[in-house]
Amino acid sequence: MQQPFNFILKTFSDNSTHHAHGKLLLTAEYFVLDGAVALATPVKYGQSLIVSKNTKSKNLCWQSYDAQGGCWFEAAFHPENFNLLTYSDGAVAARLKSIFLFIKKQNPQISFHNLNIKTQLEFSRDWGLGTSSTLIYLLAKWAGVDAFELQFNIFGGSGYDIACAGADSPILYQKKSEKPVFEKCNFDPPFADNLYFIYLGKKQNSRDGIAFYEKNKNIESAKKRDLIKDISALTYLFLKTKKLSDFEKTIIEHENIVASYIGLEKVKDIFFRDYWGGVKSLGAWGGDFVLATSGRPEKETRKYFNEKGFRVFLKYKDMVLGEDQSFIINENLVR
Repeated sequence: MQQPFNFILKTFSDNSTHHAHGKLLLTAEYFVLDGAVALATPVKYGQSLIVSKNTKSKNLCWQSYDAQGGCWFEAAFHPENFNLLTYSDGAVAARLKSIFLFIKKQNPQISFHNLNIKTQLEFSRDWGLGTSSTLIYLLAKWAGVDAFELQFNIFGGSGYDIACAGADSPILYQKKSEKPVFEKCNFDPPFADNLYFIYLGKKQNSRDGIAFYEKNKNIESAKKRDLIKDISALTYLFLKTKKLSDFEKTIIEHENIVASYIGLEKVKDIFFRDYWGGVKSLGAWGGDFVLATSGRPEKETRKYFNEKGFRVFLKYKDMVLGEDQSFIINENLVR
């Protein structure tokens, strides 16, 4: 399976603008780290990177703006060793320095002298849609380095979010022999109007979720392999299912497998025991967005979640980037 997207550019420019898509992991959370096939999708919200020549300073000057237009981080770096000159948040500045050092190592020809770099988010930083992964993809794209190598070196993880950053439709993703393998797929179910995304209001750190998963790896390898196969099979069921009721059964089975492995309570049992549809965690359990199904009118469904205190309620087609109907399911992705 070949990577269908170009993640390494040959050139970079002092004056350029780049854009990346945010992401949602619909299946295989946690298990994607160990080779399960995951269904993931880029979303309509993303982040932009604007690089321009700095005519007032030889240094690298950085500003990050949120979706409301406010500057939430700024810093100045020495253009060669990236020592911090000024900064508004030490932890964020240190992370950026490590990114710059890795980029410089991978591409010694690149120059950070006399640069202004600005990032602009299109979604709330609390939503967990990929503030870090879109940044990694954008900097790699500008600098002409491998985005996956940069991601694995700085943040770790499975890399599905990097694949989503450059995708224009849902993808099937697998980390195979520590290498990313992925392809576009068609996920546009006939019941798409019955699917919603609800933000739980509890921003999750992906690195914390991964650490929790790794800490709880207490299962024999043979059973683990079976679980990975089961999760991969459910991913393909997500793509094949044509009836809402069958899709809800698939969600329940997926939630049961993950809950039994990581030892956490299912999100529906915690918040939505009296809800009539299915509810599935997305990505790190305990926060960010969940996927909900509903056979009832949108107004009634929205009212239920709003009355529970969850105000961010988005229709599936308002979140997911448009699908291309020409792609077909390829179950040879996993071996």
